[in-house]
Amino acid sequence: MLNTKPNWPTLTVMVGISLTACKILPTKSEAGDNAPAFNPDKMIEEIWAAKVVSYLQQKAGPFAQVHTLATTDPSAAGAKYGNPNKQANSPWTFAVRLEGKIVAANTQSRAATVDVDVDGDGKADARVQIGPAVRGTALRDSLDFIQFNDFTNQIDFAQFGKAFNAYADKTVLSKLPRDALQGRSAKVLGAYTLGSGQDLPLVTAAEAEIGPKP
Repeated sequence: MLNTKPNWPTLTVMVGISLTACKILPTKSEAGDNAPAFNPDKMIEEIWAAKVVSYLQQKAGPFAQVHTLATTDPSAAGAKYGNPNKQANSPWTFAVRLEGKIVAANTQSRAATVDVDVDGDGKADARVQIGPAVRGTALRDSLDFIQFNDFTNQIDFAQFGKAFNAYADKTVLSKLPRDALQGRSAKVLGAYTLGSGQDLPLVTAAEAEIGPKP
């Protein structure tokens, strides 16, 4: 006769392994029980000023200095301006301070950007995202206190990265002017991920100022 009795010992071992392999950032459940509630928007609001912006202010280097080192010795740049706790197969993401003149602007797209000349030669050196749609996860990936293993799965980690962008847009980018941007000054604190070198470095801002019309 076929034995239909469940193999309970095997099931118990498998569940135990699954639970010990997963972590989550500690957030109390709104229901009041011991189950963790994942709320990336609330979590970022709680750490934004005290941890995120403070960390970038301390870690960031001048854009020209960071990018020059990043293109010649990425590991050295990463050790000084990047996240040493990044996943091994991930590209370096650097914290930067950027100041210069806006030489071009694209505000027709929801993923609006401004191109900034940092060294005064009239050519764009970096492209800064001004939202409302913000691409990538540079802010999340620049922080050494945010680790993939702190999350239950890849989906939560990705949502956490998107929540950074949404919070930056709500608190910073949405307050920036949108008209007659070319020729204005720009001052940014943020992060960018090292790319192939064919496109302008794409900077995601945690702080940003755009000066008055010239």
